[in-house]
Amino acid sequence: MDIRTVTVSLIEVHREGGTTVAPPTRKVVAAAAVRNPLAGRPLVADLAELEVLGADVAGYLVTRALEVLASAGIAPDEVRGYGKGAIVGTDGELEHTAAVLHPRFGAPVRAAIGGGADIIPGTKKVAGPGATITMPIGNKDDRWVFDDMDAAETTMPDAPRADEILIALVLSTGGRPHARVKKPGS
Repeated sequence: MDIRTVTVSLIEVHREGGTTVAPPTRKVVAAAAVRNPLAGRPLVADLAELEVLGADVAGYLVTRALEVLASAGIAPDEVRGYGKGAIVGTDGELEHTAAVLHPRFGAPVRAAIGGGADIIPGTKKVAGPGATITMPIGNKDDRWVFDDMDAAETTMPDAPRADEILIALVLSTGGRPHARVKKPGS
């Protein structure tokens, strides 16, 4: 894993709709710009190298995200929601992001937070430096928990470069502030 730059940010909502949010909801986004080993190459059939990269970077990002949550007094088992995203630079292809995010990314995240029975929702795209990516957030155990359906956005002004992939993970606690949308019939 060849990381060039990393960003980790904590978003705490203390007040929403003119009302205090207690306890505050929190989302942490950890993102890394990593070298894409397949950048600039013609179509490569075997993407196993990127699948391994996905597991490695997931372990790194979840560790960094949990460090920041710990600084706010949040334990790993308090994570309720998660999401992921990747932007491949223009010398790569969209399928590179799928190889990074899908086959092996989830296992290190689930191990670090003590579970997660449901999918980690994600999004991907091809773009250049400064592009943003909005990542869906879903409940770690049940995608139909409406309160945890949310999103987080990240960007790096100088990433991804043409030969990089910006890979991001978001962890959340508390769901949306003052969540009150219910399933029909609930």
